[in-house]
Amino acid sequence: MNCSMPSSVVHHFIYFPDTEILRIIYQSGAVYDYLKVPSDIIEKFKKARSKGQFLNKVIKPGFKYRKIE
Repeated sequence: MNCSMPSSVVHHFIYFPDTEILRIIYQSGAVYDYLKVPSDIIEKFKKARSKGQFLNKVIKPGFKYRKIE
């Protein structure tokens, strides 16, 4: 699943359901993989009014990550 969106923080994201990896491509060009993110969180992320706020309140503190670029 590859989704672009209007956000001042998130340029777009890709979700790999088989591995539960959420790849965030930031507006800055930085790329991070968030690990073991379940699909129900992805659904909430897609519906969130502010992607940046959801990322900062739910995803960043709740899931391990690694910088890709």
